[in-house]
Amino acid sequence: MDLSVGAIRERMTAVEQQIGLWTQDPVDLVVVTKTHPAEVVRAAADAGARMIGENYAQEVRDKAGAIDEVRTAGVEVQFIGQLQTNKVRMIAGLVDCVASVDRASLIDEIAKRMTGARIHLQVNATGEPSKGGCSPEAVPQLIERSRDQGLHVEGLMTVGPTSGAEQQTREAFRLVSEMAMLHNLRVRNFGMSGDLQLAVEEGSTMVRIGSAILGSRN
Repeated sequence: MDLSVGAIRERMTAVEQQIGLWTQDPVDLVVVTKTHPAEVVRAAADAGARMIGENYAQEVRDKAGAIDEVRTAGVEVQFIGQLQTNKVRMIAGLVDCVASVDRASLIDEIAKRMTGARIHLQVNATGEPSKGGCSPEAVPQLIERSRDQGLHVEGLMTVGPTSGAEQQTREAFRLVSEMAMLHNLRVRNFGMSGDLQLAVEEGSTMVRIGSAILGSRN
């Protein structure tokens, strides 16, 4: 796939136009640059991406130069992958938001190494053991723990079911959307290239798009 600045910009515009067909509400677009080299991070920023997402702590550290450059230019960098507690130190100072927080020990470590960080709590809305995220029942106590430690809980994040079944996907997204509104959280972070329309229709305010903009991952 063409990863020139112009081509990335065209595909970002196409995704934004699609979203505009399904909602009039603003939806933030996180361009997922995981497994792509540093020059693609720079190209996405040059193409107009305001948010990029990375999944692996080691990769964030390896791309630190490019990440620093785009952050200086005003691009927000989110960590969106499963984060081991002992890897928090690798991303401290390199990301603006951790969007995959799902347990007390991780909250404690982020509060220790990333004082006042912005976070999204990841909810396992499908009950699949293979998926990250806390149980829906654990959300209130994790919000409280995060706030008690000075973290800023912006919203909730989830991943749709592995099956991709429409009804199951809608139910998962709807659950998380309703929970976010119940707790007065601004961000409802769900939806990827394969389930974008369902996510937008179920109230997502932030979507994470990789393959539809940057093609297959390395």
